[in-house]
Amino acid sequence: MSFHSKTIEETLRELNSSKKGISQKEAKDRLRIYGPNTIKTEEESNLILFLKQFHNPLIYILLVAALVSLILKNMLDFYLIIGIVLINGSLGFVQELKAKTSLKSLRKITDLKTTVIREGREITIPMSEVVPGDIVKVREGDVVPADIRLITDRDILIDESILTGESIPVEKDSSVVLDENTPLYERKNILFKGTVVVRGEGIGVVFATGKNTEMGKIVEKTQVKSVPSPFTKAITSFSRKWMVILIISLSILLIIGILQKREISQLFLLVISELVSAVPEGLPLVITLVLVVGALRLAKRKVLVRHLPAVETLGSATYIATDKTGTITEGKLKLFKTYGIVEEQFFNKLIYLSSHPSYKDPVELAIVEWAKGKGFDTNTLTPVKIFPFDIRKRYTASLYKEGERYLLVMKGAFEVLSLMDNDAQRKEKLNEVHDNLAEEGLRVLAIGYAYTESEPEDPGEVHINLAGLVAFRDPPKREAKEAVEWCKKMGIRIIMITGDNLKTAKAIGREVGIYSEGDIAITGTKLKEYDDEELYTILKRTSIVARALPEDKYRIVKVLQSKGEIVAVTGDGINDVPALKVADLGVAMGNGAEAAKDVAKMIITDNNLSVITEAVKYGKIIGINTKKVIYYLLSSSFGEITLLTLAFLLRLPFPLLPTQILWINLITDGVQDKAFPFTKEDPQDIPLKPGKINFFDGLQIFNILTTAIFMGLINLALFIYCLERFTYEHAVTVTFTSMVVNQWINGIHSIRNVPFFISPVKTFMMNPYLFLGLSVGFILQLIVTYLFPSLLHLTPLAFTDWLLVFYSSLFLFLFIELRKWILRYFVIKNRIM
Repeated sequence: MSFHSKTIEETLRELNSSKKGISQKEAKDRLRIYGPNTIKTEEESNLILFLKQFHNPLIYILLVAALVSLILKNMLDFYLIIGIVLINGSLGFVQELKAKTSLKSLRKITDLKTTVIREGREITIPMSEVVPGDIVKVREGDVVPADIRLITDRDILIDESILTGESIPVEKDSSVVLDENTPLYERKNILFKGTVVVRGEGIGVVFATGKNTEMGKIVEKTQVKSVPSPFTKAITSFSRKWMVILIISLSILLIIGILQKREISQLFLLVISELVSAVPEGLPLVITLVLVVGALRLAKRKVLVRHLPAVETLGSATYIATDKTGTITEGKLKLFKTYGIVEEQFFNKLIYLSSHPSYKDPVELAIVEWAKGKGFDTNTLTPVKIFPFDIRKRYTASLYKEGERYLLVMKGAFEVLSLMDNDAQRKEKLNEVHDNLAEEGLRVLAIGYAYTESEPEDPGEVHINLAGLVAFRDPPKREAKEAVEWCKKMGIRIIMITGDNLKTAKAIGREVGIYSEGDIAITGTKLKEYDDEELYTILKRTSIVARALPEDKYRIVKVLQSKGEIVAVTGDGINDVPALKVADLGVAMGNGAEAAKDVAKMIITDNNLSVITEAVKYGKIIGINTKKVIYYLLSSSFGEITLLTLAFLLRLPFPLLPTQILWINLITDGVQDKAFPFTKEDPQDIPLKPGKINFFDGLQIFNILTTAIFMGLINLALFIYCLERFTYEHAVTVTFTSMVVNQWINGIHSIRNVPFFISPVKTFMMNPYLFLGLSVGFILQLIVTYLFPSLLHLTPLAFTDWLLVFYSSLFLFLFIELRKWILRYFVIKNRIM
């Protein structure tokens, strides 16, 4: 529906309407045909949201272990496992319930009233009842109720920032007929739903309502599901692989057991033990805790997290697609430069006299702000008349009485005011300055004046004297440049996507360091000339996209994601909603549109790029802490599996019982792993390269396997040694206690990636809570060993037994320490673990 390319008469004819409007009967019929002028959104039920928390392969493994325990009537094991599953699911449900998205702000728009003309009479109706063909009247302060083709206008100025992202309100003109391919931001004869009338008034005919409006099309894209965060993908991928490995391993062991003619009860016991060992029950809970603690730390830095996995995602970002207005810049016009060719004090006074403080125009407000404290003497002047800005004449004028004569002060486009000045020398001098200022991306206006003997009826007929030029801009924030430099150092590419013109965008980009020589600066219309492959190649060198529409930003995000890039998007308007929704991480500004905040996974309360870069840094720390806790839990779990499997293959009795394994996983590990989220920042840990932290890279797998195998072997040797000298129950007790202490040692080594003896004190200072957890675990271990031994089928230990436990743990400590030194100096000397 390209009504911007049709005349008023053609538009009315096509919509079967007239300047008197449609009848009430016709309006009811059209409301039935087109539906209410509302934008519907979909929401998941709370039940579906709750059930989704259990859609995880790790949870499936635990549920199988619980089922086997139930079949064998091991009710303690059954209740413990089910309890862990429910606690983890409930935590996730509560968090997602808080973050449940709904576009309430869009619904609020439809609750407003608007004025329409029906059967020649003005009436007020709810916006939801506006239909195509309605004649709508809007004035200053009104929200535009639908997409409208203007019929008449009087000095109308519209704030379209919510839709296009352009910071400066745009002038509209009902008389123009535009080319069919005119982009959204240049459609001067169209008013768009949800935009706001800043000044003037207009009458137009509605041609689109509800989901058919430009805003409605944007909201349609928000129905697309958000992509899972890289963090969620990584954990899900690991869970699936771990489940496959576990199924294959158990199948092989069962086949071996059957060939060895083992008893079925023994095989079932093996299955339960392996399942309980294989699943680090605390992992989902600890990962959630890592993210919660990270979210709380970010909250202190003015970052509100609405979706927990987003905490780590920001630290993995390879691209940040940022808004200009309000994020890079302050979000409001300021008078930036003045250039006068008359006496300076007089010129400054003329600038002040040209302003109209009662108008809400950003230019007028900028002059008022600039004039504060300057103390201009206007006692001899009496205001007579204001000639409002006229979009066709492109100037505004103020008339003052000064004694017996009049002072006319004019402000407007240089090319218009220069025609009213007969002095060629003045015009030539200002013309060059004007062009230079315009090249800097500034909004330039001319100031002129004239003294007259009588009150002029039309300022356009007066010969004036050009006095100089004033240039306005939305200045960059002080912290922006430093933030950009930090991102570049971390290898994160920033693309500034804005609705403003290319010159302005390049000027701001150059000033803050986003745009430099060799970079590509492109307009949204140019993007359509490239297919996705070509566009990705261009985006790798692009730092500015100007005159961008919502679909342009959306496409940029999708193209980058298709090539494996992790994209964080910042935005504050409804125009940003589609991109915010599909981005790996949507970051909304605190003072932005509610719709943007509703779909974002993170909200920056201080609209500042520097806060985002600070959040990136903490996101990386969160990722590192998550990697550490995964190493600790998996190496410990796999150590148990190694011990059980080797004992089974050697036809030895079980060195650990299922309840003992649960004690290790839930109590021993449980009091220690909960401390990992509080690990402080270690500069040696923070990677300088962009991209997600690989939780399961080659080095991580190597560390997990070597720790687990050594732990399994040393405890198998201890178990065999004890079996030859003690009763089976006593041998199991020594082995069980050894595994507990081994995992404490493993936990201490997990705090830092560097060798322990480089700085033992720093290891303690980085996470004193872990040592507190170890102390609690030691007390619990003594209680269960000496006060309630029957609970876990234990026997009290003698001093010599504790020496055996000490030796096995010392060997493990030295093994991990030696491995760290070898890796530090021979494998990853210049690489962060």
